[in-house]
Amino acid sequence: MTEYSTYPAYKSSNIKWLGDVPVHWEVWKVTHGFNIIGSGTTPKSDSSIFYDGDIPWVTTSELRETVITDTAQKVTREAVDSHSALKIYSKGSLAIAMYGATIGRLGILGVDATFNQACCVFSKPTVFSTRFVYYWLWMRRPILISLSNGGGQPNLSQDDLKKIWIPIPKVEEQQVITKFLDFKTKKIDALISKQTIFLKKIIERRCALISHAVTKGLEPSVPMRDSGIVWLGKIPKHWETKRLRFCITTNPSKSEIKLAGEELVSFVPMESVGEYGGLSLSVEKELGEVGSGYTYFAENDVVVAKITPCFENGKGAIARGLKNGVAFGTTELHVLRAGEMILPDYLFHLTMSHSFRCFGESEMYGAGGQKRVPETFLKDFRIGLPPLSEQQDLVDYINKVNQQIDLQMRKTADMISRLTEYRSTLITNAVTGKIDVRNFSIPENCESQRTECA
Repeated sequence: MTEYSTYPAYKSSNIKWLGDVPVHWEVWKVTHGFNIIGSGTTPKSDSSIFYDGDIPWVTTSELRETVITDTAQKVTREAVDSHSALKIYSKGSLAIAMYGATIGRLGILGVDATFNQACCVFSKPTVFSTRFVYYWLWMRRPILISLSNGGGQPNLSQDDLKKIWIPIPKVEEQQVITKFLDFKTKKIDALISKQTIFLKKIIERRCALISHAVTKGLEPSVPMRDSGIVWLGKIPKHWETKRLRFCITTNPSKSEIKLAGEELVSFVPMESVGEYGGLSLSVEKELGEVGSGYTYFAENDVVVAKITPCFENGKGAIARGLKNGVAFGTTELHVLRAGEMILPDYLFHLTMSHSFRCFGESEMYGAGGQKRVPETFLKDFRIGLPPLSEQQDLVDYINKVNQQIDLQMRKTADMISRLTEYRSTLITNAVTGKIDVRNFSIPENCESQRTECA
């Protein structure tokens, strides 16, 4: 932040973690700075007269750090009249999610709307600029989450949020700071978006490379023949066509393990399975602790996530470096063990190909976020199979190119991380008075909030 100056003079904020603030700033309790702090409720779902109306009803799924102009569900005037907790909040109100996975997510109303009980709403400010408080809460989100309670589901209460103290300058200066942050974060977000798109293209390139190699080979001049498989088309003439069931064993039995119960094995939850390869093997547990209720696999087995969206996202790996050659992992894994006709590395690359993922997705069963790829898909998936020596050549080629792609991905991911960190630091320093942006010049065509300025 060396490009920005500090304020001329500071004083103690009397907030231990914050330290000093500009001398002309005051510290206000949130509950003293808004005329209304409240929440909402959920009308009875079995009463049709309460839904499909024209009054927006905001749930935490709509709090995504944006201006809310529409909602998935709307309630009727009867619902508002029948529920005292179902208040209509005015355009410009600020909301924060209090429960569960969305805790700390924020939104500002672009229209008058109601809320469910999982949202805390700040409305009709007196000494605050609402957008300044928005940036403040965004900055404090990690701390708010760490202070939440509720066992398995983190939970903030209105009382927790009403206790927040915020150092602020006058409203006019708050608005100058938020205009600065709107302008700067928009530019940073555009750069992050550009890098994210580039990263996605790199991943798509990886998929295309793997898919072409395992379906057509590397030599374009070799004689080709019709594979007899509609989606596969022509393959090298000397390749065989096989169903995977004749090349692999799926989900091998734990009965083959020859270890004692107290011996250590690798433990692999889903978060330890990489996308397009790699296992984190930092966790080890005694065999007796994990021998039942988890998915078993061994050295050189290929694991593939079977549940959405992990399957579509390419979660899968070759198991190598396992403690005592054995691992147990999440039950949401399929295990594929290469037979004599196929190399483990070639099998892994097959599972990373676009065709495998695309057809696997089409075979999923179940509803919503619980859809899974069946084992029968793995067994019945049809492939063009080259000789073992050619499989090794293909593996060597893919691995070599993947090294270059991995380097690009690491550089791009590092850029995204640095931009995200810079964005966070900029917001924190601006709303806590660590930098003085009052004289920052915003181009005239960028004066309005969130304008299309490069």
